[in-house]
Amino acid sequence: MMRTRPLKVALLGCGVVGSEVARIMTTHADDLAARIGAPVELAGVAVRRPSKVREGIDPALVTTDATALVKRGDIDVVVEVIGGIEPARTLITTAFEHGASVVSANKALLAQDGADLHAAAEANNKDLYYEAAVAGAIPLIRPLRESLAGDKVNRVLGIVNGTTNFILDKMDNTGAGYQEALDEATALGYAEADPTADVEGFDAAAKAAILAGIAFHTRVRLDDVYREGMTEVTSADFASAREMGCTIKLLAICERAEDGGSVTARVHPAMIPLTHPLASVRGAYNAVFVESDASGQLMFYGPGAGGAPTASAVLGDLVAVCRNRLNGATGPGESSYAALPVSGMGAVVTRYHISLDVADKPGVLAQVATVFAEHGVSIDTVRQQGKDGEASLVVVTHRASDAALGGTVEALRKLDTVRGVASIMRVEGE
Repeated sequence: MMRTRPLKVALLGCGVVGSEVARIMTTHADDLAARIGAPVELAGVAVRRPSKVREGIDPALVTTDATALVKRGDIDVVVEVIGGIEPARTLITTAFEHGASVVSANKALLAQDGADLHAAAEANNKDLYYEAAVAGAIPLIRPLRESLAGDKVNRVLGIVNGTTNFILDKMDNTGAGYQEALDEATALGYAEADPTADVEGFDAAAKAAILAGIAFHTRVRLDDVYREGMTEVTSADFASAREMGCTIKLLAICERAEDGGSVTARVHPAMIPLTHPLASVRGAYNAVFVESDASGQLMFYGPGAGGAPTASAVLGDLVAVCRNRLNGATGPGESSYAALPVSGMGAVVTRYHISLDVADKPGVLAQVATVFAEHGVSIDTVRQQGKDGEASLVVVTHRASDAALGGTVEALRKLDTVRGVASIMRVEGE
């Protein structure tokens, strides 16, 4: 039997995502009520510009006083889609203290202060759900946190930023340069006016921290994630990738060390074989590849951003939290029992593609090979092209640690025959 008294929802933020959340709550009200077991009511909407016309939202619900809204005491669930660190952090903790559970899409805040927010939720016996914080509409956090709770996840490898994937896909398929591809992404609305958070990897790094924490039952903060942007990727890099049967993606990689004693989380451009499922992810889509002991290899694919897709994830969490509310229960909280150490980038072991500008004369290859051998880095393939006294030397290594590769490159730069290191890129996904 359905409860007639509605569950009250406060919405913090009414931009692209927030307006879609409000729209779906209104247009799908009957379905949501049937799925939850009680109607849900939009009880207030906190915004910065109250004079803006918001179609479908009663102006009487709109307020600029978000603090007063979350302190009302009759709010069952707060949906936070304003982003940023403050005032979101304070508003969320205040909501817990005044009896509300929280659904958030705030990846930056969760990556930085997730442990404290989970502790606040637990202290007040409330829920904190955030499916929409990673990969938009793609169900990912709940499968990691619940469906795979009985399995051991070893690696999470994914494309978690649609803007960067659009740009790299355009460079790969049209031969466009980085700036040209970025301009098109901006014109189509995929890139912000200031694309720094996307193209420098900050957005993906926040998502990597969240994914690593859930996958490995270990607290991983944003500061623990190695981050490298994609602004230096060139058409020449794509040409080299094609010669290897690869393409280039900006990847978030979270993995357990081979001995199981530590974890790493990193974001950087990488070459991946065209045979890997992630290589075929086009445009602004996201995809995440999960490797675990019992389940093997799983792939999650779909739109990773946008108002409606992200709102879909928010509403999924809203339904789950409201059901918990009716049952007097809470869902899964933070699982950090493993408390594994988070290793730095130097401990990462992978393959590398190194392009060197060298003198075109006898003995250069032998000198370069000697440096690799002295640093314990095994060479897989070498390709050399030369003309008019200058040459390009491309070396692809077997698996080596980042620390060993760094020492190798430093030694290479000291050779008189090496004019410069044109590019270094990791090779993943094999």
